[in-house]
Amino acid sequence: MQQSDNMEKIESTTTKPIPSTERIFQAVRELRAMDQIATRDTVAELTGLKLSVVDDRLRNLVDDGKLKRLLRGVYELVESFPEPRAISKTVLPNGAVVYDIGDDVWTLSPQEARVLAELSMGAAGTAVLINSTNQHLYLATELAAKVEKLEREMKAHKAHKPNPAQGSLLDMV
Repeated sequence: MQQSDNMEKIESTTTKPIPSTERIFQAVRELRAMDQIATRDTVAELTGLKLSVVDDRLRNLVDDGKLKRLLRGVYELVESFPEPRAISKTVLPNGAVVYDIGDDVWTLSPQEARVLAELSMGAAGTAVLINSTNQHLYLATELAAKVEKLEREMKAHKAHKPNPAQGSLLDMV
């Protein structure tokens, strides 16, 4: 009997309830992970807390710099990263590349360095491609509108009966 009492005491001390501020912060993080907007209503629904408690804790999290208020009742996580480390890159005569990142040193073969460069340029290359595609679509749309306008003008000129005394310039085209 005494052993079961001890187990209950251990369980009750190890499973402390999560403070409401932490529950709300976790709810906002979960919503972010699912690409959902964190509103006071959705946070209250996820946590089961009253709106007054949610509002108070959200305000505290904003004051602490963990969240930012985008609009009234809409919140977003504040990105926090560690201090940036010093980074250097050295290309050796044999083609190997040495990256020094803080206390870490990576020595890459020429092939590994190319793969890393390709991976790093992936996002930038995609952005350039999207921008280029948008510019081409804009130009194509603009040209199509000009061609359509010219076709309408040509059609209107052909439909217009010229004065026989003036001759027809359209017959020459």
